[in-house]
Amino acid sequence: MRALRAILRRMWRAERAALLRGVALSAVVLMAGVALLGLSGWFITAAGLAGMLGLGLVFDVFRPSAGVRMLALGRTAARYGERLITHDAVLRVLASLRVALLERLQRLPYGQMLRLRGAQTLNRLTADVDALDGVALRLAMPLAAGAVTLAISGAMLAWLVAPAVALWSVASFTLGAAAALIWAGRRALAPSRRAELAQQAFRMRLIDALRAASDLAVQGRLHMQRMAVLEAEARLHSARDQVNRVERRAGFALSVTVTLAAAGALWLGSGLAQAGQISVAALALGFFATLALGEITGPLRRGMADLGRMMDAARRVERLLAAPDPAPAPAAAVAAPRPDPTAPALAFAGVSLAAPGSSRPVLDALSFDLAAGECVAMTGRSGSGKSLVLALAAGLIAPDAGRVLLAGQPLADWPEADLRARLALLPQRAALMRGTVFEALALARPDLTEAEAMAVLEAVQLTGVVAQNGGLSARLGDGGAGLSGGEARRLTLARAILRRPQVLLLDEPTEGLDRPTAEAVLRGIRHELPAAALLIASHRAVEQEFSDRLLRLDQAAATT
Repeated sequence: MRALRAILRRMWRAERAALLRGVALSAVVLMAGVALLGLSGWFITAAGLAGMLGLGLVFDVFRPSAGVRMLALGRTAARYGERLITHDAVLRVLASLRVALLERLQRLPYGQMLRLRGAQTLNRLTADVDALDGVALRLAMPLAAGAVTLAISGAMLAWLVAPAVALWSVASFTLGAAAALIWAGRRALAPSRRAELAQQAFRMRLIDALRAASDLAVQGRLHMQRMAVLEAEARLHSARDQVNRVERRAGFALSVTVTLAAAGALWLGSGLAQAGQISVAALALGFFATLALGEITGPLRRGMADLGRMMDAARRVERLLAAPDPAPAPAAAVAAPRPDPTAPALAFAGVSLAAPGSSRPVLDALSFDLAAGECVAMTGRSGSGKSLVLALAAGLIAPDAGRVLLAGQPLADWPEADLRARLALLPQRAALMRGTVFEALALARPDLTEAEAMAVLEAVQLTGVVAQNGGLSARLGDGGAGLSGGEARRLTLARAILRRPQVLLLDEPTEGLDRPTAEAVLRGIRHELPAAALLIASHRAVEQEFSDRLLRLDQAAATT
């Protein structure tokens, strides 16, 4: 519950005024419902009694009927306003929460980010934030509005009917409803958590099956994936059925609670009416008003059924938001250091680094230099640290020992903007967003011209592909959908080239290309960046033959 309270505090700080208005309107809706049913019961009873006594002609039917209509219309208007205000406020809070979570993910240590699966992480984050709308809409606000309604209804019943009836109605309903809701929350805790986990598994397995249907069919695993999707769906339905059963039983218990509270009010009121202390019409008012209290528990019942789902989501979100930021850069590093024109473009001096989460060294006293205009290909078995060297060179992770120098100056002394202006990294995963081909390239150069865009596409051998798809205005889907994996990767390579870095770090840039195309792409990189230092993590002969020299990481302690 601590995480739920923390999320609620964040919502309260962000939209306090809107949430207060929403609670007030929710209370107005509930009180209008109580007043509407109570007044209707009083009106019907009083009118019937007046007719039986022959007083129908003098009985005022206009003001009570006008009150009924006013309450009905006012309740509808208040409900509409409450939905607009509360949902708008909660959606704004959730939107800002998504931004905060994405910013927090962006600041995670590089090693931790590498272990995240992008689609799965985004899917989980989206589902968690969606689950949190119930914290305000189905728990906190209905609870606050219900408490206000009970207090005011109790006071009005004590005034209009009798204190004994008011005390019984409010106390019996409150105790019974609290018991039923607490029972529902406890019984639904585990199945609601299982339902959420099953929904995530179902969604991810289905997406994987749709995206990789061709590959799965070729490998003969499409049926297995289909069965995995169906198994997750079956678990989802089973868990949801359990949650729904708990909610229905809670609903029955709440109905019994309201019935007993109303019956008790009727019994107490009958005794008072027989004693002449209240009128029969007042007795009807108390009975029907007590029945109307059942509306208070509507959203709370569903909220308690989803409590496990909301608690798990709140814990994950709060854990990520409360994680400490990485250590800030030194305050002294406010200006870029002066590059040494005689120093190598990039240098490693005795760099050591252990594997993430382990004390086993992957790099041990690695030292090498990379001059301007030079190309070095790193080779080595899988796990020898090629991608880690690129991450170290890009300043994404810090070495355990030794130094990485850029233009003769320690990498840590370079402000982020200056570092990214001099250095670019192309990782193995291509990162593209929805938009046109030109927009994808213009992220690197806002002042990009079409001629420059076509020139860099020619360098990476993409002009033919782009022309076939509609030119620079061709639209790409999420993740570069519309291009093959190799084409998307070359488009991100073109974007890196457009930044004109002095050091370009490439992680297997020609993966998946035939030899003639790979050779043409490497020549295009050098043509566009003749003075740039290139460091390539390579396992292909074409990249190694193109390079000026090799750095063998299986012999990492040697200086090359």
